[in-house]
Amino acid sequence: MSKTIFVLNGPNLNMLGKREPGIYGGKTLADIEADCKAAGAELGLTIDFRQSNHEGDLVSWLHEAGEKAVGVAINAGAYTHTSIALHDAIKAVSPIPVIEVHISNVHAREEFRHKSVIAPAAKGVICGFGPHSYILALQALKTITQ
Repeated sequence: MSKTIFVLNGPNLNMLGKREPGIYGGKTLADIEADCKAAGAELGLTIDFRQSNHEGDLVSWLHEAGEKAVGVAINAGAYTHTSIALHDAIKAVSPIPVIEVHISNVHAREEFRHKSVIAPAAKGVICGFGPHSYILALQALKTITQ
């Protein structure tokens, strides 16, 4: 039986492929979604992939994941550094594991990106491996939800 993993994406990730390709690469979010669904199929996972520029959507999707998913990979974008609401939503859906994902190595960038307010609520953080960070998160979720 397939397990469902929510892959949630925050603000400006819909601009991947156009936005700062030197940092984020040339893949679009649709490319990353296709990669996640292919990797999910190989791992025996069903991938529910979503993006919103609105914090409340991400909070609501985390709540929904608490009812429908065995795990979540979230690239919260800039909300990573500011959203107590996402931190609280991650804690609210415990015990399902949530992995924070970043395409770039946030620790090698501007200082304001070094602090994540959601990391303390997450099971783990994966950053700096480009779009492959998503696949690493799926592999980790497969392992910890067996």
